[in-house]
Order: sequence, then structure tokens, then C-alpha cells
Amino acid sequence: MNIGIDMMGGDFAPLEAVKGVLLYLSNNNVAVNLYCIGDENSLQPLIKEYEISSPNLHIIHAPETIGYHEHPTKALKEKQKSSIAIGFHLLATGKIDAFISAGNTGAMLVGAMFSIKAIEGVSRPTIATVIPKLNGSTGVLLDVGLNADCKPELLNQFAILGSLYAEHVLGIATPSVGLVNVGEEEGKGNILAQATYPLLKDNHQIKFIGNIEGRDFFNEKADVMVCDGFTGNIILKMAESFYDLAKQRGLGNDEYLNRFHYENYGGTPVLGVAKPVIIGHGISSAKAFSNMIALSEKMIASNICTKMADSFQAS
Repeated sequence: MNIGIDMMGGDFAPLEAVKGVLLYLSNNNVAVNLYCIGDENSLQPLIKEYEISSPNLHIIHAPETIGYHEHPTKALKEKQKSSIAIGFHLLATGKIDAFISAGNTGAMLVGAMFSIKAIEGVSRPTIATVIPKLNGSTGVLLDVGLNADCKPELLNQFAILGSLYAEHVLGIATPSVGLVNVGEEEGKGNILAQATYPLLKDNHQIKFIGNIEGRDFFNEKADVMVCDGFTGNIILKMAESFYDLAKQRGLGNDEYLNRFHYENYGGTPVLGVAKPVIIGHGISSAKAFSNMIALSEKMIASNICTKMADSFQAS
């Protein structure tokens, strides 16, 4: 199992990326080869300082970095020696099995869709986030920003991708699917929701339970919650604020509210592409990097991308 890490991506890279690698290696005994992609002159002193010594650690020199404000497509084309471009080259050629980065989100999405490409039959890949449930379980919300405008057929595909991810990566048996709407009754909502409902109802690859409302996100009504990326991103950003609000109110140690801290989940998977790609938060900490590596490991071990490809070939 080979996992590539963009060591130069993130506000606190490469320091937090290096510390994240150390944290992962300290807590995991699995034989995972980590390919740390970045400026060797920056990485080697940190690796020496933190005394990271492992036969499973490999440094891939990348002298260039794609900044947050650079145009994604132009930067990937012009900076072939950047950590993101090299990472996608290694992934596309089979040298690594998954690639993670907390760097330029646009460049990661462009690389995922054009270097790795979408699974045959998938119209548009999607990005998902996990939602902590009050009963201790975890749900999936998608799309959370990649596709701001959607057609009903896209939401129908997101439901399949989210269900497969929930089942095989999160371990939820027969996950239920809910359509995010402004009411529970069939026929509610805007044109998109009204047109999507019958598609989900007739989709035999999922367990559709109908519409869900905003008050249902954190209960056990639906394991997979489907919406357009515009709506999903607003929900995601609001949910991310819960942990900060809890800290401000002296509830930072609350068992449930603490689960909203982004670093617990590492990053956001791009679902619907041929190989595992995970995008991390720009402010990723060592714990977030470690958890991104762990999520990559789960996605590779579950063979989730192949399962998704098989599902769309069968449909």
C-alpha cells in the first residue's frame, strides 16, 4: 500500500505535514509506504529534527509549490515539478495508490478530474463530508461544494456514491439515503428537489427514505444526505463553526461537540474518480494530516473506487 502526501500544501506546511507523518507512524503498525512529496531542502532538516526513521518513508523531491491564489489549471500545466503535479503523476502511473493534499483545492480538483479522471458512467465527481450523529454514528453529506449547480441526475449519482462510501469505508450496513429539502412530503421543494425525488425513489441501488429537513442532519433518520454543492457547502461551513462556538462557550471538551473539529476526519474525499484523492483543510494540523493518511489507508483497503466503478457498470 503506497500513499502520496503533498508535504508543501497547507498554511503550516511542511512542519505540520512532517509532524503528521510522525504521528501516523507512531500509531500505526500497518506496512504502508509513505511517499512525502516536497522540497527536499525543507523536508530533510525537519525529518532529522523529529527523528523520523522508517524504511516505509520515502522522499520525492518537488522543487515547486502551487500557491493558494494561483489559477489551478494554469499552475498545474506550468508547474510540472510542483508537489501536486508530481503527486498526480505518481497516482496516474500507479506508483502510489492514493494522494492527499491540504494545498490549492482547485488544483487538487483539476488534477483529480483530468489526471485521474471520473469513473466511467459518473457524470461529475463529488466531494463529501462526514456529519457526527447524536447517537455516536457518522453520516455523509454530499455534495459540499464541488458542484454548486446540479441536475437531478447528478444528485441521483451522488446518492449511489455516498451509499457505497458509507457502507465500505464508514462501515454502515445498508445506509439510508435522504434528500435534503424544506419539507418531508413528496412534492416539496424547488424544481431540483421535486425532479430528484422520483429518481431516488426508483433507484434500486440505494435505500431511499424520502426527504429530510435541516433538523434531521444530526439524528439517525438518514445516513447519506444528498444535496447540491451550494447548499451542502453552506451546511458544511455552519457545522464546522460548532466546535469553535463550543470552545468559546467553555464546551470544548464536550464529547459530542468535539466531534465537529475538522482535524478528527482529516480531509474530504473526492468520490467518483478512479483512484483515492483526499483534500485537506488549509489549516491542517499534524492530527489532520495523520487522519488523512488513515482515511487513505481505509479507502485503499476497502477497494472503494473499484466498487464504485463496478456499481456504475452494472447500472
